[in-house]
Amino acid sequence: MKYPGLALAFVSSCCFAFSGPMAKYLIAAGLAPIEAVWVRMAGAGLFLVAVLALVKPRALRIPRSRLPFFALYALVAVAAVQSLYFVAITRLPVGIALLLEFMAPVMVVLWVRFVRRVRLHRAAYVGAVTAVVGLAIVVEAWQGLRLDALGLLLGLLAGACCAGYFLMSDSFGDDIDPLGLIGWGLVGSAVILVPFSRPWNIPWDAFTRASAPEGGHTLPVLGAYLWMVLIATIAAYILSVNAVRRLTAAVGATVASLEVIGGAVVAWALVGETLGVFQIVGGLIVLTGALLAQTATAHRPEPSPPLAGPEPGREFPKDELERPVGAV
Repeated sequence: MKYPGLALAFVSSCCFAFSGPMAKYLIAAGLAPIEAVWVRMAGAGLFLVAVLALVKPRALRIPRSRLPFFALYALVAVAAVQSLYFVAITRLPVGIALLLEFMAPVMVVLWVRFVRRVRLHRAAYVGAVTAVVGLAIVVEAWQGLRLDALGLLLGLLAGACCAGYFLMSDSFGDDIDPLGLIGWGLVGSAVILVPFSRPWNIPWDAFTRASAPEGGHTLPVLGAYLWMVLIATIAAYILSVNAVRRLTAAVGATVASLEVIGGAVVAWALVGETLGVFQIVGGLIVLTGALLAQTATAHRPEPSPPLAGPEPGREFPKDELERPVGAV
């Protein structure tokens, strides 16, 4: 088992879990949800790029041949996940939209198996499905059975883009620095979201006040914002990308579903949201799915048979015979 990667994924999920509760403080202070998303992405991206420019400028260099990858990462892996989820919750219950977004583990597993043609251990499939079942219980999906067709499509697209985030984080090569990818991805997503967020209309004086979501503790808005930028965005993305690089996209996406459970716990502690029996039971099932998925890293993929017999007098190298289907 790859314990370092699992630890990174777990801590990343805990960091991401603060994003929703901290955003509630900004919304309670007068920002619209899409405005809260924009200040999060813009602040985190500009801060990370500025720090890298001072301490590790090489990380910000983008090979010309990789510009399309960076653009796609900013559009799909960051901006689209945020904006599609935001639109989906205007047409669906929040719990249903969240469940659709976190269908990503199943989508990743299917993509890896049938598109990349990589054979996964059974634990990866069982873990992904178990985690999704647990999430359905956490959000009490049965309460939103009357679904809006467009909202359903948008939620599934958000899930597909979330799956794209994990697949892209797992696929880039050594010519791209993960820190530079994250920094430019966040800045690019903020640029993409400008027409929707209209930052010139943001009530910037809200950051000078304190606020409290209904039933929550009072916090300085600026303090909540800085925590969301530094912990729930920069630290969370850095840990997540490095976790996926160690665990693979299929396992990393499943472990990332723990974010929903962490978010529920943080919301309970800070903003007074209650944890019911379904949230506790579903959380345990999600945790079980995450643990099942990560055991897949302890097993080597099944070797693929050679496409043709060896030439007379020649044997295939042992490592060539053991290479899994689709592995690179």
